[in-house]
Amino acid sequence: MPYYSYKAVRSSGEVATGVIDAPSEHDVVERLRDQSLMPISIAVGTMAAVTKNGKNGAARRSGWFVSKKVGADQVMSLTRELATLLRAGLPLDRALETLIALAEAPPLVALLQNIRDDVRGGKALSQALEKRPEVFSRFYINLVRAGEAGGALSTVLTRLADAMERNKELRESVKSAMIYPSILVAFSVVSIIVILVWLVPQFESMFKQAKGTLPVMTQTVVFVGNFTKTWWWAFLGGIGAFILFFRSLLKKPEFRARWDAWLLRRARLGDVISRSETARFARTLSTLLANGVTLLSALNITKETIGNMKMASVLDNVILELREGRGFGRPLANTGVYPKLATQMIIVGEESGQLEEMLTRVADIYDREVQVAIKRFLAFLEPVIILALAGIIFVIVLSVLLGVIGMMDLVGM
Repeated sequence: MPYYSYKAVRSSGEVATGVIDAPSEHDVVERLRDQSLMPISIAVGTMAAVTKNGKNGAARRSGWFVSKKVGADQVMSLTRELATLLRAGLPLDRALETLIALAEAPPLVALLQNIRDDVRGGKALSQALEKRPEVFSRFYINLVRAGEAGGALSTVLTRLADAMERNKELRESVKSAMIYPSILVAFSVVSIIVILVWLVPQFESMFKQAKGTLPVMTQTVVFVGNFTKTWWWAFLGGIGAFILFFRSLLKKPEFRARWDAWLLRRARLGDVISRSETARFARTLSTLLANGVTLLSALNITKETIGNMKMASVLDNVILELREGRGFGRPLANTGVYPKLATQMIIVGEESGQLEEMLTRVADIYDREVQVAIKRFLAFLEPVIILALAGIIFVIVLSVLLGVIGMMDLVGM
């Protein structure tokens, strides 16, 4: 039977932690509720592991390799935990106090303490969050403000945590899908470097003994091998400098806009980007509308969450036409940037008065479409990488063979 470590709170707000052996997580929740405890987090593992985590967690999180900033995953966790505590009936300041007791990372503790102090000082939660834009996005803050205005803060926080989790799953699926191609590229580069630095020089001494002139291809490969062996540090430095230079260019709005537009025009890569951004766009807009934010304000907020500048910039005209009373769906379709299926579904939702529900459907559809687009992209990318590697190795081997044949001809003479 597995062991579960848990963190829970009593009705008084006191934090309780411990270890339970139970058949499933559901049984752990039921046992805790029987003890008048509200579970905040439950983790499965062996008895030794969960005990070690409980005793050494704080010390482990204060090491050198711990981030000094509050990350997106931590924000998602504290959002869900805060929603749970508020649903349990705890006042906001008490719920924040409980989260401080539960938090282990020093940056998160400091953040929660500052928010608690602001709330106790008379500020609304949204006002306290607004003072920390480096942690909480405008999307996050506006949803919290809408929840406060509607008296449903715990419900809004739950929806917010769900939306953040879906966005995380989408990002993780893209990252996971790119692991194999990245390994393949790295292996290809290492293989080529090994051939050029260690294999080709083995033949160089034989080439030098030849009295005739080696083929141009052979001379080129030998030169590249010697250059790589001697100046590898300059080569790596050049790559690093190029990456830094390119990243500095991406910070310029004009270049970033052209680059993002170029990416969208790529057949397979553009499909992945377009579907991913459409899913994020629809999910964010739907979440905002579901929590009482007006469509015009929601579009302005959603625009800031879109990563591709081309897809974000076309929303300026959509917002302008919406402000002038021309609607939302048709101006979005006229941009020609967003997928036709998505825009048609949005038009139907707008005309039927079910825009929020239709946006949720669009997000669900394109979450699945992203998976399909990634598979298609990888199905194209993997053979391209393999063929490129095979082509480079073929050129190197051919150049060596041409040199050997040339030497044999000289010996025969």
